[in-house]
Amino acid sequence: MDQSLFVNSSDPDVIEDLYQKYKQNPSSVDASWQAFFKGFEFSSAHYPILPKTSSGMVSDEFNVIRLIDAYRERGHLFAKINPILTRKNHHPNLDIEHYGFSKEHLNKNFEAATEIGLPKTTLQNIVTHLQETYCSSIGVEYAYIRVPEIRLWLRSKMEKSKNTPNFPNDRKLNLYKSLAEAVYFEKFIHKKFPGQKRFSLEGNDSLIPGLYTLINKGAELNVREFFIGMAHRGRLTVLANIMKKPISDIFSEFKGNEYENTYLLGDVKYHLGQTSVFKTESSTDVSLTLAPNPSHLEAVDTVVQGISRAKIDSKYEGDSNKVVPVVIHGDAALSGQGIVYESLQMSELPAYHTGGTIHIVTNNQIGFTTLYSDSRSSNYCTDVAKTIQAPIFHVNADDIEALSLVMELALEYREAFHRDVFIDIVGYRRHGHNESDEPRFTQPVLYESIDKHPNVLDVYSNKLFSEKTITLEEIKKIEESINKNLENCLLVSTNITKNVISSFLHEDWKHINRAFEEIYKEKADTSIAKETLDDIVKKITNLPAEYKFFRKTEKLYSERKENYFNKGIVDWAMGELLAYAGLVNEGMGVRMSGQDVERGTFSHRHAVITDEEGKKYYPLDQVKTENAAFKIYNSLLSEYGVLGFEYGHSIALPDYLTIWEAQFGDFANGAQIIIDQFISSGEEKWNVMSGLTLLLPHGFEGQGPEHSSGRMERFLIQCDESNMQVLNCTTPANFFHAIRRQLLRSFRKPLIVFTPKSLLRHPACISTVEDMTNGTFQEVIDDFEAIPEKIKRVIFTSGKIYYDLMDEKRILKSEDTAIVRLEQISPIPYDQLYEIVDKYHTAVEWIWAQEEPGNMGAWTYLHRNFKEVPLRLVARPDSSSPATGSSQLHKEQQRKLIDKAFGKCNCTRSKQECRMICSKRNY
Repeated sequence: MDQSLFVNSSDPDVIEDLYQKYKQNPSSVDASWQAFFKGFEFSSAHYPILPKTSSGMVSDEFNVIRLIDAYRERGHLFAKINPILTRKNHHPNLDIEHYGFSKEHLNKNFEAATEIGLPKTTLQNIVTHLQETYCSSIGVEYAYIRVPEIRLWLRSKMEKSKNTPNFPNDRKLNLYKSLAEAVYFEKFIHKKFPGQKRFSLEGNDSLIPGLYTLINKGAELNVREFFIGMAHRGRLTVLANIMKKPISDIFSEFKGNEYENTYLLGDVKYHLGQTSVFKTESSTDVSLTLAPNPSHLEAVDTVVQGISRAKIDSKYEGDSNKVVPVVIHGDAALSGQGIVYESLQMSELPAYHTGGTIHIVTNNQIGFTTLYSDSRSSNYCTDVAKTIQAPIFHVNADDIEALSLVMELALEYREAFHRDVFIDIVGYRRHGHNESDEPRFTQPVLYESIDKHPNVLDVYSNKLFSEKTITLEEIKKIEESINKNLENCLLVSTNITKNVISSFLHEDWKHINRAFEEIYKEKADTSIAKETLDDIVKKITNLPAEYKFFRKTEKLYSERKENYFNKGIVDWAMGELLAYAGLVNEGMGVRMSGQDVERGTFSHRHAVITDEEGKKYYPLDQVKTENAAFKIYNSLLSEYGVLGFEYGHSIALPDYLTIWEAQFGDFANGAQIIIDQFISSGEEKWNVMSGLTLLLPHGFEGQGPEHSSGRMERFLIQCDESNMQVLNCTTPANFFHAIRRQLLRSFRKPLIVFTPKSLLRHPACISTVEDMTNGTFQEVIDDFEAIPEKIKRVIFTSGKIYYDLMDEKRILKSEDTAIVRLEQISPIPYDQLYEIVDKYHTAVEWIWAQEEPGNMGAWTYLHRNFKEVPLRLVARPDSSSPATGSSQLHKEQQRKLIDKAFGKCNCTRSKQECRMICSKRNY
């Protein structure tokens, strides 16, 4: 062997070059180097130094280190984690022959044993220790983690315990009882409600003792609250045995009784949430909250994160050790749904960090009818976790104690490093996708194996019985006790005639009114006293001298101050900041996130200022109080995940204004699932209120189909006049009041505001200071230039087009036209509209004018619901795409639209033909 290679062997590049030669032609390197490289995946970063013997050969001690590292890196591939299927053969395996040893070496002692915490001992003992640690019922992936302290911590914990549980008998009996409760609950439902969907946990029943362990360990670590998100599979078992929802209520839901609260439409029983108190083994009370969720798998992931962050910030002063988010995934959804990746990328960002999430996978090895081999390209369903270097524990679902051990280790890891961790419970699905589905149509081989496999309770019973931890009499007694309780609960359920959907997080919402029709109309005093507003403006516009701000920044804030004090006016950006600052000044917190919100997509907000040295300054911090602050965060480039997070934040803190702003309103449909399944319908389905505010920049300015429309029609089609508010404001003051009334009314509803783009700098789009100190939100803004007796034409409109219409009216000196702004589109402000109709009783033409195509915007909603006058539509032609990408065509369309609103037509037809044909068109 070339001795010079050993001289330079501390250089990783030299070793890497050798390895590349070996890969191209193994015989091109010395035989001892061939032995070194053979049989494992080489990385120069792992082996920068090669110990050698006096003869220059790689030492056996180092080969033991290589063997140990191989177990650490690849032991999971050979772990006994699959209860029903034979694992793939992975090459090379961990046979000692691949590491320069033979069977004769097994009785030889090695100092390298100290690497795994053993004294100098035989190779046989080393291998046995490694097998028990890395290749038993637990397989661990962690070698890719780039933080040495984390790798060493995990290695020390696992190799010391050999990943082998050593629980006292009372602990084992508690695990057995929690498992028995889950198994007999599922069997009871299967017997009493045959054929009904319940999305059984059978095959992954060990989740229940696993959660039981997690919560008890949490109490030991002083965790106060767990927030859990999960899909429908196993949810009823979790509700009954972990959340302690009355089982009689669950049985009543199987009977399909109507709801006690008539205003609720409700949802299927395996979507509902619950907040309850769990009494641990140490008699500690731990709060548990299971978030309600739709059938859209993984959609609840970031919702749970948002709830958790809200509690961490508001209740525990930022101490994330007091709150633990837990997300329970299915294997197919985990690898198939993109929201998982979004949520993981959010996990370490300051805006969304929750101190680490415990991810638990109930791995059925199938998704509906699709085997894992057809549902992912990666080796494991959990491989996405490696993007954030989260450790992954794969556990055999039949080994209850192994899972319990991992649950404790995962929580300890989370407390130590405040990072996400994954637990993959590899089990199976006893029945079909639901209990009426026949899985053997598509997977006969798999289900032949499942049919022959004993349930996990029998497996654990046999283990405990063989250890003499439990007797047959005790096993029978536990079974009888559980079944007796279930029978009693069934009897109680027969007396329940109406089901109740318990209010989610009810303690947090008990002071908030439910909004019915009359309360919805209540006016809130959203004005701010002039002296108070003056003080706020001074505080947020006086920039500190110690910062070196850009001249443009200083000029911007100087102009805001001058406009307010010298001219008595505010523009849109200033009106918005004053709305937030006023709430904070009154002790109410505001949180805002979204893409580029700190500066604002259109460089208008500047709520965070960066100086020439890169230091950030927060002007609204100058008005924060002990209990309230304005927090604003630029988000990652995500809509779905971020909006889910902010929705979660809003349902946890009813007295906090939570805002999400889209970069352009057009991009909100990237979060359509959150809008459809949570924001618009969460209250009616799950009894969950929210005051979340969405700001969607909207307006037709020739910028193309993806930078024009926030798709107002999609929100309005989901409005039932009480579930959410849809606004399209035209003045800074009205936006100011709309924002403030979100917290100053006695109820909460989601608020959707279509916000301006070009209007942000429109010289006419300003408000007076008096509009803010004396005014209130105006659902309808009348045309104050109009003389009622002269009016023949009334144009109702909303948003930016109002300014174009008013410009045209003034050019034409059209005294017979009134232009009325509908600022609140839903709920429709009927009373104010009736007043307008009465006021302009001389009008013969009633028009709804909008920028959007006729099949979009507010038209369809208003046409269906406001029939008091015969509205005629003026809009762009119906279109599949919202807007043109041609600036010239945009201008032409806009010109025609304005002309049409004032009764002008540029056609070449005769007047008679024009009246017959053109007047019937909306464009």
